[in-house]
Amino acid sequence: MAMSDVTLKQALDRWVDHERRAVTRSIFVDEELYQLEQERIFARCWLFVGHESQDFVSRMGEESVIMTRDRQGEIHVFLNSCMHRGMKVCRYDEGNTPVFTCPYHGWSYALNGSLVGVPYFKEAYHSELKKDEWGLREVAQMANYKGSIWATWDKTAPSFEEFMGDMLFYLDDLLDGRDGTPGGSEVYSGVQKWITPTNWKSAAENRAGDGYHNVSHRSVDLVGIGPSGGKGRRDTEIGQSVMFNSLMENGHTMMGALQLDDVPWTPSLQNSKVASEWAEHCYYERKKNYGDRARVLGSGGNAFPNFSFWCRQPRRIFVLHPGGDAMTSEFWSWFLVDANAPQEVKDLLRHYSLRYSGPAGMTEQDDMENWNYAAKASKGVIASRQPYNYQMGMHHMEDHPDLPGKIVFRMGEQNQFGMYAFWADLMASDDWDEVMTRRQRRGGLP
Repeated sequence: MAMSDVTLKQALDRWVDHERRAVTRSIFVDEELYQLEQERIFARCWLFVGHESQDFVSRMGEESVIMTRDRQGEIHVFLNSCMHRGMKVCRYDEGNTPVFTCPYHGWSYALNGSLVGVPYFKEAYHSELKKDEWGLREVAQMANYKGSIWATWDKTAPSFEEFMGDMLFYLDDLLDGRDGTPGGSEVYSGVQKWITPTNWKSAAENRAGDGYHNVSHRSVDLVGIGPSGGKGRRDTEIGQSVMFNSLMENGHTMMGALQLDDVPWTPSLQNSKVASEWAEHCYYERKKNYGDRARVLGSGGNAFPNFSFWCRQPRRIFVLHPGGDAMTSEFWSWFLVDANAPQEVKDLLRHYSLRYSGPAGMTEQDDMENWNYAAKASKGVIASRQPYNYQMGMHHMEDHPDLPGKIVFRMGEQNQFGMYAFWADLMASDDWDEVMTRRQRRGGLP
């Protein structure tokens, strides 16, 4: 699909069709587009790196990075690549070290990224190598939001707060304690990682607010291990509530429920007296800390481009890394619990999370099968000519006093389409100014 930049911009306007609310299948299977994404999406946007409680090797798009603290306790994010010949200077998933030493030629780096050790510095380099010019490459901007660490390689990118905008409302719901304690969550039981044969955008779209696909998870409800803990019940049964989908600026999306009554919600915890009492306590404390905002119960969302999450139980973060080609993704998942929760509650939620989601969970297996077969069925010559339909909720978006963004109640696909609209703006633009110009020209959100 070799084409000029002008031709690409024209094609993107056809491929993400605002009038028909249709998206071409090419953006999920084309290798040239995948490579351009690494430059215009993942080298440009704010990406989730990890949690402040961790020191470990992470990913930003296809780039391996190190998240660590220096001796003064300041967090840094570095490209995990020696400046001499590119070898990874850290090959462990997590841990602690006083210095990073490349196993290839022995260059060593301090925890602040500076080059501190060069073998044969006097004999071979004649003490002439300017060490201060060859430290590890650090990200251009970094942010710590309630313990979550974010970074971008682009120094011209908007600030983290500006880029996230209204999405911070829902990130609070993810990162705060269930009782509304600011930043009251912690990572529990490490990071799960697995590879799925599908494009990263398919999973991002699913978490962006696909409330339409529960037919895929019917077996989970029938055997009674869904969030409600009862056969045939849905995770939207939170007393009386109405489901919504929200589309925000910069392609951020959310699906949740607006609670209409005053009924404590204790999903998957009914069989434990300790856990049920804790959940009920959190419910009323949340109302004190959040006020009217406590009625807004986030379910799942996607902070553009690839930070997907569940706010309810199980409370998880899913980062959908591009996996090296258009048809492969590498998923990383963090499990969050309240730091001040009883140990019995933490264990119950961890066991529930393992059987419900993640690579061995029943619902995640359903989803991976959907994405796998959809990807393979979209690559053929004839199949690639048929666009995907995103017309559900079209012309039915509205504002709501309690909910950020543009809202479609019950079910809708305008949040997913809005994600692709912003994707197209980034892919067609040479810089952030052009991104904003394109968005203004089409009148903001779809």
